[in-house]
Amino acid sequence: MKEKCLLCLMFLFVCKSNQIGLTVSPSRSQFFERESVTLKCEDHSSAGWTLRRNTSRGTRTQCEEWGSADGLSCRISYIYPADSGVYWCESRGGGASSISVNISVSGGSVILQSPVLPVMEGHDLTLSCQSQTPPSKPSAAFYKDGSLIRTEPTGHMTLQHVSRSDEGLYKCHISAHGESPSSWISVSEKPRTTSTPSSSSTTTPPHLHVWLPVGLGVLVLLVLLVLLVRRSVLRKSEADGSNEITYSDVNISRRPQQPIRRSTGRLFFHSFSNLFIPFWGCWSLSQPLVGEGRGHSGQANSLLQDYNHKPTHIQT
Repeated sequence: MKEKCLLCLMFLFVCKSNQIGLTVSPSRSQFFERESVTLKCEDHSSAGWTLRRNTSRGTRTQCEEWGSADGLSCRISYIYPADSGVYWCESRGGGASSISVNISVSGGSVILQSPVLPVMEGHDLTLSCQSQTPPSKPSAAFYKDGSLIRTEPTGHMTLQHVSRSDEGLYKCHISAHGESPSSWISVSEKPRTTSTPSSSSTTTPPHLHVWLPVGLGVLVLLVLLVLLVRRSVLRKSEADGSNEITYSDVNISRRPQQPIRRSTGRLFFHSFSNLFIPFWGCWSLSQPLVGEGRGHSGQANSLLQDYNHKPTHIQT
């Protein structure tokens, strides 16, 4: 239980420490004697912060004792080797603090220009050896933990893709000018991702389980829509086909009317004969008798008798 509480307190301390940052201007860890330096606590919260240091002159001393305080910044107008030490920002209640930086002041003529803040793992690190008086030959030798790394004719050395093994004390030396103080260079761990896929062939993308059901649903809707459109088209074509009138239909519908045409002709013939025969009979009676027998008069009387006694049939 105590271990869990201790871990929680350490976690809260780290979170609070990340809320404040310390900047150094000029941004380097080594300075020549009598240079001016400005340190600033970058605070984005409403809490009060103060700048403290540990040096050979004292521990946990505040900016008012060795510099000029101006809000969250502290200025050292003339820095001396006795000002070499560790600097950090601390809350007024003492519950949280920023990352600490090491500042070295050289009493000689050579310094090592190195980052004042830790270098992130995987990044490049550039070191420069600088003399207070420009040397005729800028060639410089670089050392780590007392061992020679290499000599650079330009006075600059770059370490590519640094790792935790590159942490240590670095210094440089310029011939005929002297050696710089040693500075500790830290390498911070690279942030890790929350999830690392083991294999692209066996791992499903995290968004696939969301889009797969959506894609299947859209596909089903498209299939149903196609079937409905096809069914509607078929029904429309069947309805249009039932309303068409073909030549054979016209012939079949007109065939029962053909007897009506023939019966109409007969009706016209009988009507004409009904009008013509009486007229013709009257004309025959007015003619003189010629020859023997009934003559034309007899024929007319016979026709009239036949006409009167013969029934007339009209087909419809």
